[in-house]
Amino acid sequence: MRKRVLWYVLAIFLLDALFLAKCVSAQESPAPQTEANPQAPAPAEPPATKSSTAAREIVLPAGTRLPLVLRNGINTRTAKAGDSVYFETVYPIAQDNRMVIPMGSFLRGHILEAKRPGRVKGRGEIRMVLDSLTLSNGYTVALSATPNSADPNSRASVDREGRITGPSGVGKDVGTVGLAAFAGGLEGGYVGLLARAPFRQSVAIGHGAGAAIGLAVVLLTRGPEAEVSAGTTLDVVFDQPLTLDADHLPANGPGTPPAPFPRPARPEEKNKIHHRRPPLFPFLWPRV
Repeated sequence: MRKRVLWYVLAIFLLDALFLAKCVSAQESPAPQTEANPQAPAPAEPPATKSSTAAREIVLPAGTRLPLVLRNGINTRTAKAGDSVYFETVYPIAQDNRMVIPMGSFLRGHILEAKRPGRVKGRGEIRMVLDSLTLSNGYTVALSATPNSADPNSRASVDREGRITGPSGVGKDVGTVGLAAFAGGLEGGYVGLLARAPFRQSVAIGHGAGAAIGLAVVLLTRGPEAEVSAGTTLDVVFDQPLTLDADHLPANGPGTPPAPFPRPARPEEKNKIHHRRPPLFPFLWPRV
């Protein structure tokens, strides 16, 4: 009986020892490590902030003035809507201590409307808009600009709406009618003397006939054309802000000025005969 009890006690002791050994081994064994997944995507880089993007852009505000020189002459006699006009910058534009638009940059535009002068009233008008800017390195951007002022030595002027207008022909028309009336009066008086007619009546008839002829000439002819010769300087104004990419601008510098143009001769200078008139009384002028 005692032996059987002893065996039971011994078996229980062995079972307890095995259970404790298994628990200790389970606590001491390291946890299995998971392998890194080689296909896991790399963390995405943070997107560029708006401030860094804006730092690479240079914005010229609306109303910025840009002085230009015209490369091809235009006039209302031959110009029509859609014709191209070409300009070149004559003064650089700087912003943020950097040359943004250097000298020698090219601008292109087109004519919106070309209106010839009337036969009685109305001046010649040209409306244009500039829509393209090309820098010396080939960087091209779109813009919107209209003329603001023209060289005072030219025969054209720019109004507040950006229209280029030609000179007025009122003075010329008045001079034509007056000259014709004066010539008619002289002719009428001469004919009256030959016909032994009353002098005053003949002169009055001559004045009336001359004035009528002069008025007919005015009604049949147009006023002076609006003309902008090649080499004329104009100031244009940006209608909208112009945004430029700083990374595409040419090297910082003033640029190259455009080639000079010969000064266009005015019509009155073309018809002027350049010679020295002889004095009225040669013997009164000392010889040099």
